[in-house]
Amino acid sequence: MRIDQQPAFVLHARPYRETSLLLECLTRDHGRIGVIARGVRSERGRALRASLEPFQLLAMDLLLRGELATLRSAEPVGTARRLAADTGIAGLYLNELLVRLTGRQDPHAGVFDTYALALSRLAAGEPAAWTLRRFERDLLAALGYALVLGHEAETGLPLEPELSYRYRVEHGPQRCPPTAGGALLGAWLAALAGDVPPDAAGQQALRGMMREVIRFHLGGGELRSWHVLAGSAPTR
Repeated sequence: MRIDQQPAFVLHARPYRETSLLLECLTRDHGRIGVIARGVRSERGRALRASLEPFQLLAMDLLLRGELATLRSAEPVGTARRLAADTGIAGLYLNELLVRLTGRQDPHAGVFDTYALALSRLAAGEPAAWTLRRFERDLLAALGYALVLGHEAETGLPLEPELSYRYRVEHGPQRCPPTAGGALLGAWLAALAGDVPPDAAGQQALRGMMREVIRFHLGGGELRSWHVLAGSAPTR
């Protein structure tokens, strides 16, 4: 199947055979696709390889056969987006999360736009930590794992801002003592639902909650970028 001028981002690249790359690409209409970029590690393929930068929106022409596609061409769309230092680390976290949580050729409406929006926020200098929490929330929702953020899991009652809750992944918030491990104020959960950044304590607590949720959906696995982010406090 020919796929022409498909909006796409390169999420990951690794050497493939002597002169090629195997790419993991997020496309707008076909989800994540494994793409063979033939010859791009050779002298003749240098120009094409230069366009396959992470975080750069591309228009790709692909030939899809079975599990993998072959890259026919890729052209940058718009101005190159440069994410350096801490924002670059945050961007790589987004990429790893997409590769680990999505299946190949399994498109979900909204994932592509959610990713593009997160990159735009990072490039614009918005706080990286809060950008990551918003992306995690919206990605989980697009994949069918939406968080319960407005009511208690067992009673269905609205969350009380001053009360403490423990988030149970398969159910939602459950009331708990303030001293319990992983306790979150109802106000912090409401802030995530309402897209309003909470205070520093709230952001730290939400980070821990989101890691528990993501770890659950990874089957107990870890992300390599978590260890990198641990050494970069502003982006955690």
